[in-house]
Amino acid sequence: MDSLKIIEKYYGPGSKAYEFLVRHGRSVAGKAIEVAERVNHLKPDIGFIEEASMLHDIGILYTNSPELGCYGEKVYICHGYLGREILEREGLPLHALICERHVGVGLAVKDIEDGNLPLPRREMLPISIEEQIVCFADKFFSKNKDNILEEKPLSEIREKISRYGEDKLKRFDEWLVMFGER
Repeated sequence: MDSLKIIEKYYGPGSKAYEFLVRHGRSVAGKAIEVAERVNHLKPDIGFIEEASMLHDIGILYTNSPELGCYGEKVYICHGYLGREILEREGLPLHALICERHVGVGLAVKDIEDGNLPLPRREMLPISIEEQIVCFADKFFSKNKDNILEEKPLSEIREKISRYGEDKLKRFDEWLVMFGER
């Protein structure tokens, strides 16, 4: 499977959105592969992780995110489930789950309901080791054009996650230990 060919079906090569998506995807893939190699005893599928990392944000196309070159109608938080829909149509159901489950550190139905988020009312928590690794790796990179390739400091990531609740920070901290990041 060639993730760039799938991306090019939806994004014009050379467009601002394409450049952000591919550069961010490559950064996340590099980090995710590094993490997967550290936890080889958990038998993560590294090839799948690389593909899914490249595709995890494919749904941004349908969001209103002009800073990323995207002019859709949905708010940014919808990009996960929108990506799932794209990749399910492409016949990639496991890649699709990574799209949906990577937002934040995952979203429970309770989070969606309590926050009155414009998302389907279903569990969107990363379950498989591959889903967890891609979700974790994604937290280290921004789509800000000024530092898209720079890994964020751990203190900045933890501070941002803590704004969404202690349970979210606890999940991330558990990943730090599991993935040997500390």
